[in-house]
Amino acid sequence: MRIAPRGRLFPILGMLILLFLALPVTAQPSGQVNPTAAAQQERQLLQEMQKLEGRITLPQRQAAVLEQPQGRQYQDVHERLLPWSGAIIILSLIAVLAAFYLVKGRLGRDVKDSGRKIERFNFLERANHWMTATCFIVLALTGLNYIFGKRLIMSLVGPDGFATWSQWAKYAHNFFSWPFMVGILVMILLWLRDNLPNRYDWEWLKSGGGIFGRGNPDAARFNAGQKLFFWAVVLGGIWLSATGLLLLFPFVWVDINGMQVAQYMHAGMGILLIAVILSHIYIGTIGMKGAYDAMGDGKVDLAWAQHHHRIWVDERRSRQTDSEQPARPASQAGE
Repeated sequence: MRIAPRGRLFPILGMLILLFLALPVTAQPSGQVNPTAAAQQERQLLQEMQKLEGRITLPQRQAAVLEQPQGRQYQDVHERLLPWSGAIIILSLIAVLAAFYLVKGRLGRDVKDSGRKIERFNFLERANHWMTATCFIVLALTGLNYIFGKRLIMSLVGPDGFATWSQWAKYAHNFFSWPFMVGILVMILLWLRDNLPNRYDWEWLKSGGGIFGRGNPDAARFNAGQKLFFWAVVLGGIWLSATGLLLLFPFVWVDINGMQVAQYMHAGMGILLIAVILSHIYIGTIGMKGAYDAMGDGKVDLAWAQHHHRIWVDERRSRQTDSEQPARPASQAGE
């Protein structure tokens, strides 16, 4: 009768010994983590899900994203590609314009004024032009702050001053984006018809607007160069508007990866359009005689108009009556 309890005791002792020996293998001491195992698990999750997410109680699910490979790509673009490419494009263009001015000087300086004026742009066209131009300048400066601000401005005003400036720059960028989008829409309505291709454009392009040929090629209201600028501004403005709306309303239409792509596209097009606008500013100021007058008071000298836009002048004359012809100055009235 005494052997039976002793026989049951040995299996129990054996199981206890096996459990004791298994403890160091199956469990870690409380509070310790195996870093190698955690790294392997994290790498596996990144490969399978392309991101790591946690559990949160906030309604914004995007806040649960802890890590994603695209974040490293975004950092490389923001910290390296955009600053270098932006600086090269903008500074190279300024150097080219300066060299062109030194070689060619001011275009149209040989055209003598006739003393007679002709309306080039009406009030609505000029008002929309200056509104859109002002908005773009604000958007360009505040947008460049995003790329170059901490490299150029923070060293001058310090971290606190740069933080304050950047906050107000962000407010200005968001606010002026709306009238800029309206300006692009009005520009399309006003000038789309005059910027469609016609038979004079190819000859203008072949001669480089008269730079590479003799005389000045014929052109209607807008020559081929102005048409290229118009389409660059319109298409670039639409591109900036679409990507900007994705950034103005975060996580409404795209996730964090989509917003990063939208920033690439927005910043890249912004740099290209800044280069285009710098060329336009050059031509409209020191680059060409009489060009600023068109958007100043809206009137240009008749000789200037005939030299640069002869077809447009002829079309206007054919539609006007004698009473609507530009008045001749008193010095020429007796001729």
